Amino acid sequence: MSAVFGVVGWKNSGKTGLMERLVTEITGRGLRVSTVKHAHHTFDVDQPGKDSHRHRQAGAQEVLLVSGRRWALMHELRAEAEPPLEEMLRHLGPVDLVLIEGYKRDSHPKVEAHRVETGQPLIAEGDPTVKAIASNVAHPGMDRPVFDLNDTRAIADFVLEQTGLTGLLETGS
Repeated sequence: MSAVFGVVGWKNSGKTGLMERLVTEITGRGLRVSTVKHAHHTFDVDQPGKDSHRHRQAGAQEVLLVSGRRWALMHELRAEAEPPLEEMLRHLGPVDLVLIEGYKRDSHPKVEAHRVETGQPLIAEGDPTVKAIASNVAHPGMDRPVFDLNDTRAIADFVLEQTGLTGLLETGS
């Protein structure tokens, strides 16, 4: 089973940039990483007019789009409820680490991306699943590690330590 670690934060807090930098840093160390991104609103990865979009619009429950470079499976929930994160993780192939952006209310360990400009409070203050904060300001007196939001190497080290993957790197497995 893959190790799981999340990146959470309010809108415009730097979550996506941190995710991108962590994926680059951790894959650069030789580990295999997959990502999950939670979207709160209706979204579409397909384009109107394309055959796959037309299949979905016609009522297909799933559309599998395959090429010589990648494949994508689109599943329409229609009237079904949003599936829990655990169920969605079962759809991923085996990797060393799954980084999750969002799902701030789920129980997996997380680092919180925080920018003071958002005016939002720290999620960490009321959530013990937030194991560290990556911020553009200091948070003196915080009861968990606080990293500079742009110190990707230190944040990656922390994530790998927390997930037990540091040992994987040390043994070269």
